[in-house]
Amino acid sequence: MKPITARHRVLTLLIACALLIGASAALEARTFNIGAIPDQDVAVLSRLFGEVATYLSEETGLDVRYVPTVDYAALVAGFRRGDIHLAWFGGLTGVQAMAAAPGAEAIVQRPRDENFHSVFIVNSAVELSGDDLSALKGLSFTFGSESSTSGHLMPRYFLMQAGVNPDRDCFGLPNYSGSHDTTIKLVESGAFQAGALNEAVWESRVEQGAVDLSKLRVFYITPPYYDYHWMVGPNVDRLFGEGTKEAVRQALLNIGPDQPVILELFNTDRFIPTENANYDAIRQVAQEIGILR
Repeated sequence: MKPITARHRVLTLLIACALLIGASAALEARTFNIGAIPDQDVAVLSRLFGEVATYLSEETGLDVRYVPTVDYAALVAGFRRGDIHLAWFGGLTGVQAMAAAPGAEAIVQRPRDENFHSVFIVNSAVELSGDDLSALKGLSFTFGSESSTSGHLMPRYFLMQAGVNPDRDCFGLPNYSGSHDTTIKLVESGAFQAGALNEAVWESRVEQGAVDLSKLRVFYITPPYYDYHWMVGPNVDRLFGEGTKEAVRQALLNIGPDQPVILELFNTDRFIPTENANYDAIRQVAQEIGILR
């Protein structure tokens, strides 16, 4: 019998490591990861998408897990790499994901996402002359995340349509708060005189009594546009079996009165089909103002 040499030991160790890595990758592939843009308080998002993960697991038989992300760009990057298989995107991050992961498909949205709006809010101490967006010239202003459709892209677009360049016409450069909840708090505190955010988050926080309406008010509501949606990755059927994409789509469309927590947290009564073409206008706006190339 030949003695075991150092070379043999190294080779055996490398083979063992390769097998462990392969086994780990196979195990990970069996976990269906969902993600969402971090546009609200972390606790709210964890509860909401934890409920969705549990529901999808029960309905599809998949091992579904919610994977939080630190910011909007991280979610798009994770989706592009295939680490996230199903994502709740806004309009802008959705078109970014379509470009980054060819074959990705927007499949489901809420009815309100066909006609979504941003709201512009102002601190109550601010006196405005006029009722259109041009009245915001000279005020300190905060957007949400730079990658947010309702907290940045569309508010910036509508400001520019009203003749306001937020990088030139505000008191200092505009701020980016990172989330809709933070935008509310910044304007409420007076740290910024005005801001823009997602109408659904605004309405939800008002209903919850989480907004001090003596300190701020809605100044302007934008025209409608397409926004949030569920998007499925291009390789889902290959990774999890033929028909997985359709099973996930149907499960989302079947969310109804039997899932009151999900409906309440999404601020909707149901979900409806959507498709990539619905976000062409968002892509055009993002290209027009230089956010997307």
